[in-house]
Amino acid sequence: MAELKTKPTEASVKEFLNQIPDKERRDDCFAIAKMMEEATGAKPKMWGPSIVGFGSFHYKYDSGREGDWLLIGFSPRKNDLTLYLMMGFTQHRELMQQLGKYKTSKSCLYIKRLSDIHVPTLKKLIKASLQQLREYQKSKSNPERRFTRFP
Repeated sequence: MAELKTKPTEASVKEFLNQIPDKERRDDCFAIAKMMEEATGAKPKMWGPSIVGFGSFHYKYDSGREGDWLLIGFSPRKNDLTLYLMMGFTQHRELMQQLGKYKTSKSCLYIKRLSDIHVPTLKKLIKASLQQLREYQKSKSNPERRFTRFP
């Protein structure tokens, strides 16, 4: 089975974010990092070369594939700021309607800048996503599916 390539590293989150040339985007990233740190109680950590993650959990699929992954995180991609909210968005329709301008995929929220969205709603969405993930993990009878680290 292939090993997951994206893993925590010892690279500096602050140095990574300070390399973002656009000041507004850089400031947005530091603000998102602060929101996620407050929500998780975990310090930011680089996952691979371009994802800033907070906390981690161990997962194991029915297929036998398993690994560790970040609870939440983000990445300043070329076109968008990508926020990784692991449980997706279908259960958060009301919050999504209040959020502002964004796009989504299964568990990614794509925004151009924080000024395009309602930040208090984003904070609620982050907290709701974490709570949903925590409840999902606790509902699994297999101890391997429980959080290994969650403040």
